[in-house]
Amino acid sequence: MNDTADSALRAEHLSRTFGGLTAVADFCMRISPGELQGLIGPNGAGKTTCFNLITGVYPPSEGQILLCGQRIDGRPPAAINRAGIARTFQNIRLFASLSVLDNVAVAFDRSAEKGLAGAILRTPRFARRRNQIEAEALELLATLGLCDQAAMVARNLPYGGQRRLEIARALATRPKILLLDEPAAGMNPQEKLDLMQLIRFIRDRFGVGILLIEHDMKLVMSICQKITVLDHGETIAVGTPEQVQNDPKVIEAYLGEPV
Repeated sequence: MNDTADSALRAEHLSRTFGGLTAVADFCMRISPGELQGLIGPNGAGKTTCFNLITGVYPPSEGQILLCGQRIDGRPPAAINRAGIARTFQNIRLFASLSVLDNVAVAFDRSAEKGLAGAILRTPRFARRRNQIEAEALELLATLGLCDQAAMVARNLPYGGQRRLEIARALATRPKILLLDEPAAGMNPQEKLDLMQLIRFIRDRFGVGILLIEHDMKLVMSICQKITVLDHGETIAVGTPEQVQNDPKVIEAYLGEPV
C-alpha cells in the first residue's frame, strides 16, 4: 500500500493513555477502499479503544488519523461520521421503539431541512425531502434483505435482523470506512454464516473499507484479507490470516493453538 491515494483511512502511531495506564501504544493501520481487515486480540487488548480513537470518542494522546488525506483526529464523533466513518457497537444500539424504516431514515436525514417551521408546518420542501429519504431507506433495506420488515418495530426483529439493521443504519450515512465491533456476538452458527455473506456483500456492493473486531476466529480467518493483532495495547502481529494464525506470539498471547 502506498500513500494517501491508496488509503481511505490512515492511523499513524496512535497512542492513548488514561492517567498512568497506556491503553493503546503506537497503533498504525491503513485501509483501502474495498478492503476488509480484522482487529483481534484478548479482552482488554485495546481493540475498542482503537475504534473509539478512530471515531472521535477519544482524542489520541499521540499520533494522527487521516481520512482520504485529511486529518480527522480531534474532531467530534458527529463530524467524523459526516466525513465518512461509521460504526456499529458490540451491544446493539438501535432506536428500539421506532420502525425498521425509521431507524434507517434518521441516518439518511443528516442533510434534511432543519428547524421547527418545516417540521411543524410540513412545507412542500419538507415533504419532498421526507419522501426522498424514505425511498432511499427502503432501497437500502431491500439491498440488505430487510424490506419486508420495514414497518416492524425494531425491537421485534430477531437478533440477527437487529444486527443487520444496525449495519444498514451505518451504511445510510454513506461511509468510506465501516467499523464493525463484534457483529457476531450472540449469534448462532447459521446467523454467523449469514453475517459472513453479508459483510462480503457490503464490501463488494458499496466499495467501503471495513475494519472488523471479532472473537470468532473462524469468521475472521474466513473473510479478512489482513489482520492486526493487539495485546496489552501493543501490536504484536500484522499479516494475512495464514501468517497471523501461525505466528508464535499470537498463538501464545491469544489463540492458544493454530486455527
